[in-house]
Amino acid sequence: GGRQMAGVDQQQLQEQQMIKYMQKAMESCPAKTVIAGTMGFGLGGLFGLFMSSMRYDTPLSAGMPGGVGTISDLPVREQLKRGFKDMGRSAWGSAKNFGYIGAVFAGTECAIEGLRAKNDLGNGVAAGCLTGGWLARSGGPQAVAIGCAGFAAFSAAI
Repeated sequence: GGRQMAGVDQQQLQEQQMIKYMQKAMESCPAKTVIAGTMGFGLGGLFGLFMSSMRYDTPLSAGMPGGVGTISDLPVREQLKRGFKDMGRSAWGSAKNFGYIGAVFAGTECAIEGLRAKNDLGNGVAAGCLTGGWLARSGGPQAVAIGCAGFAAFSAAI
């Protein structure tokens, strides 16, 4: 009976150590950033897939021989081929964008939380402002200000 109890105690000890390691990982900024980026990538891919499936018959590009037609003029196999390609492109683009935004936001929020030594709404709002400004940086100062305000407001609302 004593050996069996020792085995159970050892198993419980290992489980507690694993839980402790997982908690420490969840408190680290790099882990939060990677997790948020991965989750954003996955959700963005699903979102892109969904949104591309909601598009309806659109004109094709002018690169087709004989001028511009509609996709419904093509054989079913070609329609499916183009549709799946479009869905894949849309899913991949959304996945990259959502993953990037998630990682930047989570990393920024974690860094701000570490600097302020507080966990409150201000961290999310500040991280939203910095993330929005960073994403809009190529559009100039006005775009940075609008991106900052928009992401900060969205972060506060959530």
